[in-house]
Amino acid sequence: LAAQKDDSEIAAVNDGAEVVSEETAALLRRALEIAAETNGAYDPTVYPLMRAWGFTDGNYRVPADAELDALLQTTGWTEVSVDGTTTSLPEGFALDLGGIGKGYAAGRCKEILKAHGVTSALLSLGGNVSALGSKPDGTAWTVAIENPDGGAYLGTVQITDQCVVTSGGYQRYFTGPDGTVYQHILDPKTGWPVQGDLLSVTIVADNGTMADAYSTALYVMGREAAQDFWRQNGGFDMVLITKDGQVLYTPGLADKLTETEGSGYAYACIEP
Repeated sequence: LAAQKDDSEIAAVNDGAEVVSEETAALLRRALEIAAETNGAYDPTVYPLMRAWGFTDGNYRVPADAELDALLQTTGWTEVSVDGTTTSLPEGFALDLGGIGKGYAAGRCKEILKAHGVTSALLSLGGNVSALGSKPDGTAWTVAIENPDGGAYLGTVQITDQCVVTSGGYQRYFTGPDGTVYQHILDPKTGWPVQGDLLSVTIVADNGTMADAYSTALYVMGREAAQDFWRQNGGFDMVLITKDGQVLYTPGLADKLTETEGSGYAYACIEP
């Protein structure tokens, strides 16, 4: 599924191929559904912009405004269609499912484990933790929430048969010639790295694909819009770490979230 891998189906689609496997087609449809749900805050067509910034190969650079303006004309999830196993992309467009790939992979791994009789397991795919059932002793799994500023974890959350996915600008970034820090999560509407009021977003949910995409989308939305999205849609819990030193969590985590003493952050429950 990785766009950067020449032998992947997504890379083939970006090179002009139209027919994909049923599995890839289903995931593409889900990506477009989530893009619609989040009003484009999650957008699987930002790959041309990611390439321009160097986040796909590590050759970091700051694109000129004119270059970004041109590339924005080759992005937009509404221009992509999937009919059965046939995909259609406009000229210059390119897909990247990295925003949901780990969550989807974790879900598939859980299905394989279940099919082989495994009832207890914990999977970690770099910022994406997925639990199958509970611990062998029947207690919940404990997953740490990273401190975006470094140092000790900000807290832990207890989960059973759920996943915990975190997105934040601190995970991958580069420093420009003038000392400006550019982080890897781009705003699909501007083509620039997000300059919002959040340090990270953690999603706790049953579905890994959704959690993966939502963690990115809500980070793009920012603090207030992320809370509004949760209130309007529900179906998941979340932890927002803000730039002004707050840890905001949904009521469903009230008895599952444990604060790390001395973290320096102020914890508060989000009002429904």
